[in-house]
Amino acid sequence: MEESTVPLTQPWESGLLSSLTGVGPGPSARDKRVALRSALAAVTAVPGRGDALEPLVLPGATDALGARLVEEAGFAAVYATGAGLANAGFGLPDIGLVSQTEVADHAGRLTEATRIPLICDADTGYGGPLSAMRTVRLLERAGVAGLQLEDQETPKRCGHFDSHALIPSGHMQTKIAAACAARGAEPGAADALVIIARTDARSAHGIDEAIARGRAYAEAGADALFVEAPRTVEELALVGRELAGVPLIVNVVEGGKTPQLELAEYARLGFGVVLFANYLMRSMHLAGREALAHLRERGETASRAGRMATWSQRQNLFNLPAFSAAEAALDREPGGAK
Repeated sequence: MEESTVPLTQPWESGLLSSLTGVGPGPSARDKRVALRSALAAVTAVPGRGDALEPLVLPGATDALGARLVEEAGFAAVYATGAGLANAGFGLPDIGLVSQTEVADHAGRLTEATRIPLICDADTGYGGPLSAMRTVRLLERAGVAGLQLEDQETPKRCGHFDSHALIPSGHMQTKIAAACAARGAEPGAADALVIIARTDARSAHGIDEAIARGRAYAEAGADALFVEAPRTVEELALVGRELAGVPLIVNVVEGGKTPQLELAEYARLGFGVVLFANYLMRSMHLAGREALAHLRERGETASRAGRMATWSQRQNLFNLPAFSAAEAALDREPGGAK
């Protein structure tokens, strides 16, 4: 006698598993790339139009904790900072010591930890055009929505350090074109990985060369431009005016070489993306030093409880209630009592 078949009833509430960021279903890499391209299109200054932009504020994160905090704070995207990874992940300065595969592995952890698009600092692409192509494929598989390539020689240095050496502009154009060709979607497609071209020419050759390189990199296929370290408001205005029509990124480095302005002023100057690559890391750095000094001097933590995350804040950030509910639901048999 054949057993009767009973339709399988899932032993969990609708939507429960999709709330489990990092384990359950969530936005696909394609969805995140579409979201990023839409955000960039909305903040691109058009020559002659003169309307004000509402910039995309892009905080940097060094790890999954930081990425989750950026998302919780309501930002639309997060930046995987290369300098921050070198500093926080390896205890090293930002002088090109972290490898291609280490960055790809790290980026994969961050994309799994958050539902918002992630832009990854990919340094120089870790070599020539073929290395840049492999970097694109690795980071696509890691789920990033965009990546940044720069025109320094390998090994690179932080853009706000001194003594930069650049590859020829034509070589960087070839690298950008090769990187664009390596993507899994056609250039300009709504779901294509965003390629950001950064130039450090301002430090090495002056602002005019930086603008010329930016223009050349856009012609090579870059989706957005990042002119590192303009020195004055006048230089920022020149970049915004000469390179209008392409999404422009300004990098705010507290204590660095670029003027620190209000968001509205950056927007007025033509910058649609305002990057705060290491603001979060540096804030956590100081808070950590103060916390440890307190522990060493006082030998207790109770009196400082108001200056640290509560137990529930920590567990809620990592979604423990939903995971606990899912564990209980998945421990039941289909169709069993709740």
